[in-house]
Amino acid sequence: MRFAAYEHRHRHRVAVVEEDGTLFPLPGVTSLTALLTEAEGLPGLLDAGAAALDVPPGPHVSQVRLLPPLRPSSIRDFVTFEEHVEGVRRAVEGTGGVPEQWYAAPTFYFTNPHAVFGPHDDIPVPPGSTALDFELEVGAVIGREGRDLTPEQAREHIVGYTVFNDWSARDLQSAEMKVGLGPCKGKDTATTLGPYLVTADELEPYRDADGFLRLALNAEVNGETVGKDLLSNMSWTFEEMTAYASRGTRVVPGDVLGSGTCGNGGCLAELWGLRGERTPPPLKPGDTVTLTVEGIGTVSNTVVPGAEPVSLPAGRRRSRERP
Repeated sequence: MRFAAYEHRHRHRVAVVEEDGTLFPLPGVTSLTALLTEAEGLPGLLDAGAAALDVPPGPHVSQVRLLPPLRPSSIRDFVTFEEHVEGVRRAVEGTGGVPEQWYAAPTFYFTNPHAVFGPHDDIPVPPGSTALDFELEVGAVIGREGRDLTPEQAREHIVGYTVFNDWSARDLQSAEMKVGLGPCKGKDTATTLGPYLVTADELEPYRDADGFLRLALNAEVNGETVGKDLLSNMSWTFEEMTAYASRGTRVVPGDVLGSGTCGNGGCLAELWGLRGERTPPPLKPGDTVTLTVEGIGTVSNTVVPGAEPVSLPAGRRRSRERP
């Protein structure tokens, strides 16, 4: 089952999306995140969706503005593709190879849940950046609260999946990571989610013998393919990632866990690192990035000019006087 959030005639609704694009609105539901909390897992969500199919249909998906399918409670973005790590380290950090620590656990960082864009929204250039990049990922959506989960338990807590574009200002990212805290403003201004939340049961036919989802991934810039990969090239499953995310803390309904960027052109920076030059060039206003994930759908966003950065002083070098 596929769920969409949309705006139509100045109203926000949540609906089940049929194969032909017909929307069946869920009565009284305006937030999929809230519905996930009430549903308490995939069975409850599927029941809510089935009930919507018993009411008259709404508009066609072509007649509405699709919003992000949910407003996440939090977004953890992992880095689970070895090939991506190799290429991007050359481009962003000026080093090569994969650090041994990477193999120890599925590392992630928290990104901004207040900067989520819909599947066809324009994306402003981050203030002060001249090296904007896309990143092709898949996001797993949590539907039940859990803590200290095993991977086996975690499967029952993943309610569905969505396409995830982690927009990245590579010049800002490269500068600020020298401080040693990880990405900051380089990742802070935009994440695309969409076009739908596809429930986990829909993707079970793609699961391979090792528990990975074998989904084809494709990235295009201005209609030209720049990257192709398989989601099953991840080094950890989503269940293992969820178990790690819940270690010593909670995952809650509406949390999104990004797979991390795929390899083989899943972002421009990987290609820059491999080629030793910025080919293709960084994204600029007017460029359109289209990402497609088999079984989930396509998001397509056009880059537009952003705001100028507000000027701030450099940090003061203090005397370190003591009282």
